[in-house]
Amino acid sequence: MQTPYYLIDKSRLLANLEKIDWLHQASGAKCLLALKCFATWSLFDFMSGYMHGSTSSSLFEVKLGFETFPGETHAYSVAYAEDEITEVLAHSDKIIFNSISQLTRFDPQSRGHVRGLRVNPGVSTSGFDLADPARPFSRLGEHDPQKVLGITDQISGLMFHNNCENDDFDRFDQMLTLIETRFGDSLHKMDWVSLGGGIHFTGPGYPLDRLAARLKRFAQEFGVQVYLEPGEAAITGAATLEVTVLDTLFNGKNLAIVDSSIEAHMLDLLIYRESAKILPDQGEHPWMICGKSCLAGDIFGEFRFDAPLRAGDRISIADAAGYTMVKKNWFNGVKMPSIVIRELDGSMRLVRDFGYEDFKAALS
Repeated sequence: MQTPYYLIDKSRLLANLEKIDWLHQASGAKCLLALKCFATWSLFDFMSGYMHGSTSSSLFEVKLGFETFPGETHAYSVAYAEDEITEVLAHSDKIIFNSISQLTRFDPQSRGHVRGLRVNPGVSTSGFDLADPARPFSRLGEHDPQKVLGITDQISGLMFHNNCENDDFDRFDQMLTLIETRFGDSLHKMDWVSLGGGIHFTGPGYPLDRLAARLKRFAQEFGVQVYLEPGEAAITGAATLEVTVLDTLFNGKNLAIVDSSIEAHMLDLLIYRESAKILPDQGEHPWMICGKSCLAGDIFGEFRFDAPLRAGDRISIADAAGYTMVKKNWFNGVKMPSIVIRELDGSMRLVRDFGYEDFKAALS
């Protein structure tokens, strides 16, 4: 198939989904796919066999989840607008407000709907200030235990989202204990609690049995249905970005220009100043892999190969699903990668190709 394209491997995706299903069976916690991380809905029927629904961050996401992902549809937004609240309610099973003021503002419209409130416990595992929900002056959720306790008669659930790529169970345990201590009075009044995403429990070596026991104990202590909102945990390692070398040159280092761009196709690398992953990153020949946009810093990273690269060589860039496909854009008019699925039997299926008319339709 013509590059560039995102290649999603169902067998690798299945390995994550089976761990998610095991966690549910062992703990009782239900898992909802976080659409802000991954929204390639061609796979939702497959994923719904192992997950319990979807959770959103906007009107469009909640509508997508409602229409394409069987199971529950949870709606959350940092702030709902007056002209979208009716649609949000019509397309969701639960609505989670970010603040008490939004809960109050939309009380007449949402009365009778299952409602929750986001709570900010003041701690997180984020290593980036940009992504830290507990950063100083954070707008993400209410933080005062007494204020939260004062409105518990208006809601039936709470949502805490303070983990970020957290692969340390002990750290998760510590933060959950803090949540129990600070907000225990409110938790006892709830029917359900979402602990958000960012828990890297499908990663290699993660103590899944300890996580299951901890979640089960939490649910029993407070008499609640626990929800998790995995994004990366659901799709990590399941996709690559397939690219082709277009040109090579030498300017103090060996440079290879490929038919893709980090700003257009792997934006998180640019935002967080991180390198892409190309495996195996070993060999005698070091090369800098460069994007084809006009941005000087459009660099995937520096890697080692067994042989010098040449025009026409194919390269697979790993971990190209989470917070990648949802952020792709038309910068420089670079062709947007197609979406290809490798089925469980090994066959390849082209799901979507993007052309000039898509580029033209993105603006007017």
